[in-house]
Amino acid sequence: MKILVTGGLGFIGSHTIVELQNQGFDVIAIDNLSNSSLSVLEGIEKITGKKPIFEQLDLRDKLAVQNFFKLNDDISGVIHFAASKAVGESVENPLLYYENNINTLVYVLQELQKKESANFIFSSSCTVYGQAEKMPITENAPIQPAISPYGNTKQIGEEIIAEVCKVSNINSILLRYFNPIGSHPSAEIGELPIGVPQNLVPFITQTGIGLRKELSVYGNDYPTPDGTCIRDYIHVVDLAKAHVIALKRLLNKNNLEKIEIFNLGTGTGSSVLEVIAAFEKVSEQKLQYKIVDRREGDIISAYANTDKANTILGWKAESTLENALESAWKWEKKIRGK
Repeated sequence: MKILVTGGLGFIGSHTIVELQNQGFDVIAIDNLSNSSLSVLEGIEKITGKKPIFEQLDLRDKLAVQNFFKLNDDISGVIHFAASKAVGESVENPLLYYENNINTLVYVLQELQKKESANFIFSSSCTVYGQAEKMPITENAPIQPAISPYGNTKQIGEEIIAEVCKVSNINSILLRYFNPIGSHPSAEIGELPIGVPQNLVPFITQTGIGLRKELSVYGNDYPTPDGTCIRDYIHVVDLAKAHVIALKRLLNKNNLEKIEIFNLGTGTGSSVLEVIAAFEKVSEQKLQYKIVDRREGDIISAYANTDKANTILGWKAESTLENALESAWKWEKKIRGK
């Protein structure tokens, strides 16, 4: 079966392609290379022995999307990662996020709607919950007003998919994941942010390797045990495997509804200072950091209740925080030639 992975050379997309190819799927990857590199294709090939078909295409180009689907009418499923993904950047440049995250989704769905049947996996986010009132967060938690444009694009994206599924032959699974970190254990692929990292772990590893002078910790006055924000950090390989399981559920027509929603996380919350301490343990070195002002768009705490994914999908995160940080550090050292 041929599977389309949009944003396929990105962090989560590339790891998902590895798991798809390991399961025997033929993969077409689309990416505009705005936050990724062609070298990722070589990494995927080294791990799996096979290079996916690659199309450099910007999904904001509606005509290009239409032409792509005309030439590839035998696609059995789509996993849609293509999106801008940094909370802080979205606050500074909201229109970029609305164009990139909403328009691209609409153009892909317009083409899938033309098919007799289509299977669609959406890369959603725990940011749709805003600051949830109860921890851990279940899929039934109320959707709070978004705190960032990024979170809002994921809320709007989910609404669009739900409305389209009602009136078309598209079946969809929305995967709301928490904070993906780490890299493939081979260190052939990993997180490769362009410019200054917007996420915690690549900033930690870049500081550890000496690329950054010190790490900024945004606020230590939150109502948490150590005053820093709490998140649920999930190993990217565990996350990738969940996408393949969800895709098979749709392909085998095991879904009970036209649209299903699952949280993907570990179920454990870790503060920023706990992540720093865990990194210092696995890397055996002291990390330079300083406390700075809170960052707009950040919530206090978010960690998942994963009972639904554990029970219905039969999926469970296997790696610990230290496992994930160790793989991220191994990747950072490799790409810096250390």
